[in-house]
Amino acid sequence: MQRVGLVVASACRLEGRNASDVISIERLTKRREFLAAATGARASSRGFSVQAKARGEALARGEGPARFGFTVTRKTGNAVERNRIRRRLREIVRLAADMDARPGFDYVLIGRRDALSLDFRQLMRDFSKSLQRAHASAEARGHGERAATQGVTAPQSNATGHGSDRL
Repeated sequence: MQRVGLVVASACRLEGRNASDVISIERLTKRREFLAAATGARASSRGFSVQAKARGEALARGEGPARFGFTVTRKTGNAVERNRIRRRLREIVRLAADMDARPGFDYVLIGRRDALSLDFRQLMRDFSKSLQRAHASAEARGHGERAATQGVTAPQSNATGHGSDRL
């Protein structure tokens, strides 16, 4: 997995944080990781949508970095526009994820066309609010920290041995 560069020491000093306070962040690179995050909690804003899911095994041990994936669909625009959106989203994560992201969670940011025209500070605020809403939703759905540490049981199958309720 690729490492995403985080807040540099000078930026940490400007914001009153120590470089040691910055959490470790990694990138999602495999399709199955994106699909797993898609089953988690969602929160949307004008410029992007966030999908968040706790990784049970890492969270149960209390370790594991936050991992981020970025995607922008073709209908959003041409390659230049999609890359600009992706770059803006990566920069938001680089600057703000250490404050709001939780270790042991996987996040996918799905870029929208409005991410190009929105003010960067507004995108940062939206990112923070979206992560908070996604975490609250994940905890309500049982995908959050409590569920991961207590162990989520698998759904029971019916009498035929299949997972479907239809007979």
